[in-house]
Amino acid sequence: MTNSAQVAVSEELFAPVSREVELCYQTFGDCNDEPLLLIMGLAGPMTWWHPDFCELLASKGFFVIRYDNRDMGRSTKMKARVTRAQLVAAFLGKRTGAPYSLSDLASDAVGLLDHLGLDRAHVFGPSMGGMIAQTMAIEHPERVASLTSIMSTTGKRSVGWQDPALLRHMIARRQNTREAYVDTSAAFWQLIASPGYAEPIDVVRERAGETFDRGISRSGILRQMMAVITQPNRTLGLRTLRMPVLVIHGLQDRMVHVSGGRATSTATHGSELLLIDGMGHDLPRGLWPTFAEGIRRNADRA
Repeated sequence: MTNSAQVAVSEELFAPVSREVELCYQTFGDCNDEPLLLIMGLAGPMTWWHPDFCELLASKGFFVIRYDNRDMGRSTKMKARVTRAQLVAAFLGKRTGAPYSLSDLASDAVGLLDHLGLDRAHVFGPSMGGMIAQTMAIEHPERVASLTSIMSTTGKRSVGWQDPALLRHMIARRQNTREAYVDTSAAFWQLIASPGYAEPIDVVRERAGETFDRGISRSGILRQMMAVITQPNRTLGLRTLRMPVLVIHGLQDRMVHVSGGRATSTATHGSELLLIDGMGHDLPRGLWPTFAEGIRRNADRA
């Protein structure tokens, strides 16, 4: 273990969570503290959880675990092919098969807890990560001590919709160079980022470069998108949850409309709903204290 600002930080490690999937993960903090599993969203490696944020969470009394979902970063890349035509068909509501589901991604997360010898953990997920976290809480409730779902939705198509103008940017064909990836990523983040908590463009570009260097699988992104687009409506499942639930959503979110957060909170028993003016679809540094305090407050209800 190494030490960063008095917080223990592990090397990047690997966990076989099934016969097909191995996840790359990293931990922050004292392993005797309360486990907090961070589940990243669509197309995001675990490095989108900034180390400074992970250390902030560790300072709140959590043993923080971040990891690459399958098809991202250093975790297993799957092989099934998804076409853009299939994505558009699924987006329009036509029946389309998916290589894997949110349930499979939730099972990966449970497998990581098994590997670490953890009976249960507090779980925090943004966007697709929130969908995975919700699925994990519904299908494996005994493994989830508390749930924090941020900028996510229930899977019901009449809530949490995406600004239609964004789809063409998400499925556009791209050049396979680092420079092109950084340019297109930075441009897209400017469309969805928090207008009230804008990050410097050099920070956005640096994160994009790190993401490319870590390993981009464009086919993997399409597979994850298919899992999101074909997700079921979890409303009835959310009504069965009895662990503490915190729902956070930005009022300026173009990727997942705030109605998705409201619906998630309405469906979950005794949940807290935190709506943030000026927040879009990202995790800006200016809101880290708000997120950390909310996660701690929700965990204390467990």
